[in-house]
Amino acid sequence: MARSASVMRKGLSEDDVQKMHDYENSDLPERTKMALRLTDRLFQDRDRIDDTFYERLREHFDEDELLDLGMTLAFVLGWQRFIEAFGIRPDNWSEGMACPWDPLENSKVE
Repeated sequence: MARSASVMRKGLSEDDVQKMHDYENSDLPERTKMALRLTDRLFQDRDRIDDTFYERLREHFDEDELLDLGMTLAFVLGWQRFIEAFGIRPDNWSEGMACPWDPLENSKVE
């Protein structure tokens, strides 16, 4: 499987990646689960980011961390919408491939 070499060097394991498929039932740290919950809500149902959810986020992240996380997620979401709107596909894209969970074979992201 192709994974980012720099991320793997920083300690992300293939096992951790697999746990993200069902992170709520995984043994990932609660801080990681909260980041993934925020990601899901921003991408799928941003109306669910209410004061209660924000307070739960603040138990794990300070304001600077939330700003960094939020801006990164906003960039990724914007980029995703842009490439979908313009029909941009990587040169090695195959029909039926799912992103981001199915890595591109024979490619390496640095």
